[in-house]
Amino acid sequence: MTLHFHPDRLVAGTPILELMAGDGVYRSQFETGTSNGGLTAHPGGDRWRWESRIFAGTYDDAPATERPKYGSLNFRRRLVGGSPRFGSAYLRLADHTLAGATFCYPDSALGPQHFGVASRLSTLIALAEADDKDALDDYIEAHVHGVVDLRRDVEALVLDPCYRGTPTETAARRLACPIEWHGGFTLTTAELRRHPEYRGPEFVRLGVSLARDGRLDPRVIGDASRTGHHDEQALKRVWHYVARFGAPEMRARRIP
Repeated sequence: MTLHFHPDRLVAGTPILELMAGDGVYRSQFETGTSNGGLTAHPGGDRWRWESRIFAGTYDDAPATERPKYGSLNFRRRLVGGSPRFGSAYLRLADHTLAGATFCYPDSALGPQHFGVASRLSTLIALAEADDKDALDDYIEAHVHGVVDLRRDVEALVLDPCYRGTPTETAARRLACPIEWHGGFTLTTAELRRHPEYRGPEFVRLGVSLARDGRLDPRVIGDASRTGHHDEQALKRVWHYVARFGAPEMRARRIP
């Protein structure tokens, strides 16, 4: 399983990796107040209602620390992780964490009817393999129940190579888990301009304005985020472009 996030983002003004190093755990969006998807993790919000439905109210009155952490089953064994739409970095969980996880297909935001546990995943995998979803939607959602301890439960934090030699790498090396690197996401503005229909021409224009030397990568978007000058939902859509078209594993899947 992989838990994706953006490693250079801030949580209440503090870099997320510094918080993780201090806590020694990976926290849910209900705890951090941040998300790499929708921003509805609060009582009565969409995420709260989806969890209430799929877990039959189990977490309705639970403290934020007990709520599930979201990730994906990397059934296609991509080096960039199971669901990079939610961030360029990911925690690769140890095999023993499968016993405390549940799964669904498609994403819980879409009202899934198909669920599974580690010992009964063949149906979900067959559904996902037979589907024709876009590469960013091509994942089996995982819910990790209980604490995710970085020392005990994580095999590695896998980072984009654009963070080599940066404060993000320095902070990552303070975590209680090994660091690895995947092949990286890099998108040229020329390629970006070829897909205005994917998320919208306004996000192509934003991406072009942010690019350095005609290129976008996770670090460029993270730097833009920390300035506070850009709408986070707009930056999320620029990231979708980089995640979808900036790595060979993701480009290989055709657009439905």
